[in-house]
Amino acid sequence: MPDVPAPPAAPSATPVAVAVPPHFQSFLAFDFGLKRTGVASGNRLLGAATPQATIKAEGDARFAQVEARIKEWQPDALVVGVPFHPDGAPHENTRRAQKFARQLRGRFNLQVFEVDERYSTTEALASGARDADAASACIILEQFLRSLP
Repeated sequence: MPDVPAPPAAPSATPVAVAVPPHFQSFLAFDFGLKRTGVASGNRLLGAATPQATIKAEGDARFAQVEARIKEWQPDALVVGVPFHPDGAPHENTRRAQKFARQLRGRFNLQVFEVDERYSTTEALASGARDADAASACIILEQFLRSLP
């Protein structure tokens, strides 16, 4: 039987565990949206995330609130959820979330890890979350934390 090449892998924003230095212990995660950005804080030791107040702002106002969160929590790094279609294909919000991640890197000089966040909002809504954006940020961060050694 002839060798059949494997189909190309779907794009993935899931970080590679070895790329996260062991001294990085605390993280802030963001579920980026055009009007609202969910926020969660968490740490490597507990492997859990806690929802924070959702940022309801756009543009520079959003970044002012992100800066306030970073000053308050002083994370070692940031985590951004990047959405994809169910088949792994990127879409417009994929590019927007990746741009947001790049802006965070540039503005705050922190390492930013991108995590594939397919279905995080659906999972947050299914769990009955009052703030689906913050709950989604928790899901994103906990997924990231589980990937660490």
